[in-house]
Amino acid sequence: MDIAVGDIIVMKKNHPCGCNRFIVLRIGVDFKIKCEKCGHEVMTPRVKIVKKIKNVIKENTASDSSNA
Repeated sequence: MDIAVGDIIVMKKNHPCGCNRFIVLRIGVDFKIKCEKCGHEVMTPRVKIVKKIKNVIKENTASDSSNA
């Protein structure tokens, strides 16, 4: 699974605040993610995150191609 910093991951279950979308802040052995609605940050092992992901929304890279 190809996930980068800045991507938005949609989880199978909702966060207690009701949102299921998280912004990826850091990747590695652990993932640091931030809830889009309440701003709560969580660090979790990669294996747990990968099992719970429903969808990945890639960061908009259109600004990179417009520099040419």
